[in-house]
Amino acid sequence: MLNIKIICVGKLKEKHYLAAAAEYMKRLTALCRLEVEELPESRLPADPSPAEVEQAMKKEGESIALRIPSGALTVALCVEGKELDSLRFSEFLEACALRGKSRLCFVIGSSVGLSPEIKERAEVRMSMSKMTFPHHLARIMLLEQLYRAFQIREGTRYHK
Repeated sequence: MLNIKIICVGKLKEKHYLAAAAEYMKRLTALCRLEVEELPESRLPADPSPAEVEQAMKKEGESIALRIPSGALTVALCVEGKELDSLRFSEFLEACALRGKSRLCFVIGSSVGLSPEIKERAEVRMSMSKMTFPHHLARIMLLEQLYRAFQIREGTRYHK
């Protein structure tokens, strides 16, 4: 059984995001060992300077680095990453398990992005899309895609 940790910068507050996250996390409990850890987002002024944004990402990156499990294959969700369709994502998870990588850690940055240090540290960089999404929605999308990947693997009708 895969051990999956999702490290997210920022706390879900909106009811619709909380409900969706809870639903997919409940569904995933039978399919993998899942842990979601929320880290505080750096406070920035309304119109931050590039230096302030860089400092915020650096601080968030340091916090993330401390929480990545030892020996876990780290996947950074970032715009520069490789796009995978749902079938390829399912195959990626299967390949990880077959290669003995039973611990995976997905990292979602804050609204200003993910620190370059975390991107460099990650073995895999993955993009959800060329489109821009709120980082809270990215968490829901990742949870749904994890659930879908397991359903594809099990051959259920969820993925049509």
